[in-house]
Amino acid sequence: MMRAKRPNFLYFITDQQRADWLGCAGHPVVKTPNIDRIAENGTSFEDFHVALPVCMPNRASLITGRYPSVHGLRYNGCALTERANTFVEVLAASGYATAAIGKSHLQAFTDAKPLGRKPFEAGPITEAWKPEQTGYDEEAPGSYGKTEPYKIKTPYYGYQHVEMVTGHGDKCGGHYGQWFRRTHPDWRELHDPANELPHDYTCPQAYRTPVPEESYPTAWIGDRAAEWLRDRAGDDTPFFAFVSFPDPHHPFNPPGKYWSMYDPDDFEVRLPYSAHKNPNPIFEHIRKMWENGETAPLLQTAFYADDRQIREAMALTAGMITMIDDQIGKVMQALEESGHADNTVVIFNSDHGDYMGDFNLLLKGMLQMRGLTRVPFIWSDPSNTDAIAKSGTLASTVDVAATILERAGVKPYWGMQGKSLIPAMAEGGEIRDALLIEHHDSGARYNLEEPARIRTLITKRWRLTIFMNFEWGELYDLVADPDETNNLWSDPRYESVRGRLSERLVGEMIAVMEESPRAQRIA
Repeated sequence: MMRAKRPNFLYFITDQQRADWLGCAGHPVVKTPNIDRIAENGTSFEDFHVALPVCMPNRASLITGRYPSVHGLRYNGCALTERANTFVEVLAASGYATAAIGKSHLQAFTDAKPLGRKPFEAGPITEAWKPEQTGYDEEAPGSYGKTEPYKIKTPYYGYQHVEMVTGHGDKCGGHYGQWFRRTHPDWRELHDPANELPHDYTCPQAYRTPVPEESYPTAWIGDRAAEWLRDRAGDDTPFFAFVSFPDPHHPFNPPGKYWSMYDPDDFEVRLPYSAHKNPNPIFEHIRKMWENGETAPLLQTAFYADDRQIREAMALTAGMITMIDDQIGKVMQALEESGHADNTVVIFNSDHGDYMGDFNLLLKGMLQMRGLTRVPFIWSDPSNTDAIAKSGTLASTVDVAATILERAGVKPYWGMQGKSLIPAMAEGGEIRDALLIEHHDSGARYNLEEPARIRTLITKRWRLTIFMNFEWGELYDLVADPDETNNLWSDPRYESVRGRLSERLVGEMIAVMEESPRAQRIA
């Protein structure tokens, strides 16, 4: 197939969205016609998993093509070192115009200190690595304290143009926050909890914002991305545009009509807590916290909720997703108007999932269930009309960089750990037969004494999860038990399966050892 021009890339990414929460993925309630249209003209990967199911580490894996244990952004609150190369830098070095509009989250965007860490008394040198010269403050609140737009230091991990959004909900910061304060004289009133609109929901972290739809971060990102694309009209320079929405994410506060667009009674808690035959100690502890009226110290920590609260969270999440879909429609229209639609690969993805009612849990945490690790990944290439509609190959966030670079016709750098998914789209074959997922906590959660260290192996049939220093683990037969309701870890009939998968997990962990830089001498 002749490809005369280098392709453009338009990458949409959401935050905390499960793979099954799209119309094209078969969700019975949520409406996503614009994303569905992208899927109709592309390939949907139905077994695509994150490298680590937390925002910052997984986004760093996306942009580097490397696992968190290697690129170093192991958990939220770290920063991706400027020493790390990214595929966006490779594109820029190859002549691409690059832009990031929306949430980046490769550096910390809060000033809050970590929780759950044991004190450590260091000597005159505090860390194993010498401190870097940069302060990694490009996403920090202090950089955006003034009204006039903060000039971010570019290139930012390869992005030449950056319009930053930090945080979640209706009170996001970054360039959006500066714009909001600059254009809304009543911004304090709009952000004052005393002025929240009345509602009868009891779901934790649900409130009805007075911020108008057109001023909500999702709409601002759509507007800015559409304008950037229209400005590309008549310019044949190939581009990569990363359009990143902070929703759907707690707090649950879609604005305007999106709050009441969906009725909680239209949703079902399909997997209640009682559906699990042998819940592990973490499950049990979270349930007991709810029974005792305890709340987690962090708003980001998974919690147990009753059925009504979960259906409310589902309805509000659906509202956020449909609002994003509307904005994607706006951006796709701008792509058409720019004259570049026939040469632009459009991608839709999310950085991790959400328990969203599975076993009465909401948000995310250390339990590596499919609702958390499996996310949407849709690739729509207008030049490839022969691409298969659905791929069942095991795919990972670490594969994104290699896939984009292959399609751009640019060689990757040494040390990239993902695999290109292009062959799977063309032939429908398997890229791998097993997949590694990592997890590191920055502090101890729930009733644990140490921060959790977890490794998961996914195959087409099995999910094995091993917790450091735990006597128990998890083993699920994904064919016989796709909802992961029966943990086979302690079943003597599956000892050989557990042993074989454990060996394979060790092999996968060895395979992601750092290989860069290559030696320049024999010794």
